[in-house]
Amino acid sequence: MTLLSRKLFAGLLALLVAMPLAVGQARAAYTQAELDQMLAPIALYPDPLLSQILMASTYPIEVVEAARWSRANPGVQGDAAVRMVQDRDWDPSVKSLVAFPHVLARMDENIEWTRRLGEAFIVQEPVVMETVQALRRRAQASGQLASDDRLRVVEEAQLVAIEPANPQYFYVPYYDPWIAYGPWWWPAYPPVVWAPWPGYARFYRPGLSVGFWWGAPVGISVGFFFGGVDWYQRHVRVVHVNNYYIRPAVATRTVILRPGRWQHDPWHRRGAEYRDPVARQQFAAPAPLRDQRREEPRREEPRRIFAAPPAAAPRAEIRRDEPRLGVQRPPERRQERSRADRQPEQRKPEARLAPASPPSAERMPPARAERAPAPRAEPAPVLRAERAPVPRAEPAPVLRAERAPAPRAERKDQRQNGRGDREHQGSRDRPVQLR
Repeated sequence: MTLLSRKLFAGLLALLVAMPLAVGQARAAYTQAELDQMLAPIALYPDPLLSQILMASTYPIEVVEAARWSRANPGVQGDAAVRMVQDRDWDPSVKSLVAFPHVLARMDENIEWTRRLGEAFIVQEPVVMETVQALRRRAQASGQLASDDRLRVVEEAQLVAIEPANPQYFYVPYYDPWIAYGPWWWPAYPPVVWAPWPGYARFYRPGLSVGFWWGAPVGISVGFFFGGVDWYQRHVRVVHVNNYYIRPAVATRTVILRPGRWQHDPWHRRGAEYRDPVARQQFAAPAPLRDQRREEPRREEPRRIFAAPPAAAPRAEIRRDEPRLGVQRPPERRQERSRADRQPEQRKPEARLAPASPPSAERMPPARAERAPAPRAEPAPVLRAERAPVPRAEPAPVLRAERAPAPRAERKDQRQNGRGDREHQGSRDRPVQLR
């Protein structure tokens, strides 16, 4: 082989080796610095909670809806909260986070961080798992991650797993990334830091991390979490699917959640756009197909239907001359006559075509239906003589003469004159005595 052929072969081999590296760099949506930055506030969470946070971050719209529900129901957490939303049409990972209102509130406050975390998990899941392991090793090196009465840290083959100490009383830690990981190594990409949660306190004891704050435990049932992490295969997996909140709200809804490696369900994106080109190419469906899948459960939901009577079904005609059992109907002559008087123009007999041959007596319809109604003699109106009202004699007005008051002197004279008249009258009546 000549020297020229050797150089050509070496150049071709270098080109073939560089092509996969270029494709890998094109697929890397986020750099290592960005992954360290966004995973810093959750990398030290227990594995079951971490797995379901990563799943739920791929459905940002449902996270916002769940956070609104949690704010509308303050003080409800744990199994009690999840049972209240188990019939909602959310992804099971989103339903499970209702049990932890503080975590859900932080994801809703920084929804852009939630969206970026979800797309990084979809496209770069193995790299995300490796980043979590690197952050945990840094926390161990700084002396901030160790087992206690709330969390259990398990190390196996250079892998660090974090499990809850009591499955029924789950503690969600809050920690400061600037303290938990030691000096930060990306000056241009500082870690995402959440504000301290209300009700949390930091305890100072020997052997206890000073970078962790703790609150009251959250009560959950055994087997509450359906997710876990396979650190050897570097992916999130579904452990079991018999949780009460995994049942779909609509019976015909196809649930992709099955034991094994977790699969992203684009239906729960609710129309949220994939900004990463690789995720858009892999999961974004055409608009009509996506809208059709979203409308499928709505058409299958049971609805109350009020059936209307058929319009074409004729009503059975009641013959007035046939007696009904147990009912005697009074004649309605006055009503028919008044109806005919009100609407004379609407009761016009319809013209009927004479049959070509006279039908037999058996097939002839009743004569009552063919013949026009016979005029009925109207009873003569009874004339009643109306008595004119007798005028009432009005009493004549009593005229009273008003006399002018007489002066007092005249009244005295009148009294004296009256007395003199009476004396004179008496003197006439008395007999005259002769002396």
